[in-house]
Amino acid sequence: MNKVILMGRLTRDPEVRYSAGDNSSAYARYTLAVDRRFRREGSDQQTADFISCVVFGRGAEFAEKYLRQGTKIVVTGRIQTGSYTNRDGQKVYTTDVVVDEQEFAESKAASSGGQGGGYQNSGYQRPAAAASGIPAPSEASVGDGFMNIPDGIDEELPFN
Repeated sequence: MNKVILMGRLTRDPEVRYSAGDNSSAYARYTLAVDRRFRREGSDQQTADFISCVVFGRGAEFAEKYLRQGTKIVVTGRIQTGSYTNRDGQKVYTTDVVVDEQEFAESKAASSGGQGGGYQNSGYQRPAAAASGIPAPSEASVGDGFMNIPDGIDEELPFN
């Protein structure tokens, strides 16, 4: 079985290209900086591995549209090795992760330096709730990511 799951941050914006021909399709390349679990002896700095990834088709179009340097994502895919001969006649070996799935690993607010997850940081508003008279969440309920349901609204819930 050849399956890889990685979580890391893009080191730069994805490089997207389109194949030539009648059925042109997109492919994107990017590098993920994946933190290692353990720190190097004698150093308190986190070390990372830089993993080369390639994604094809609609995934490449998604990468072009939404992924930017510093974005934290989770990818699943497979490892693929290859080789080619460079201009100097030397054989070069390559290892890439061919991405099958990619998704965001944090909210947009968290990636832009905010605290993420909270209503005040993400720009989230509850227009339907405000119109129905349900009170806005308190500061305490926002911090843990869950909203307290006020007493006395049992009849408004779709289930018992």
